[in-house]
Amino acid sequence: MLQRILTFFERYSFGVCTYLGEKFNVPIAKIRLFFIYSSFLAVGFPLIFYFFAGIVLDIRRYVKRSHTRATDL
Repeated sequence: MLQRILTFFERYSFGVCTYLGEKFNVPIAKIRLFFIYSSFLAVGFPLIFYFFAGIVLDIRRYVKRSHTRATDL
């Protein structure tokens, strides 16, 4: 049951931790732990940042996809 929950969140998450890990060359697990621990300490403020960053990354992916389609014409 726990494995199904973990795969669900990994599949449908925004990819913020992965993006930050690749950008700053830091292990993804450490970034995830940072978000978890800081959420408890800062009363959820990092979660707001995480969702905002996820929305920005989704918009960037959408723009890149539409830009490549326009150049293929």
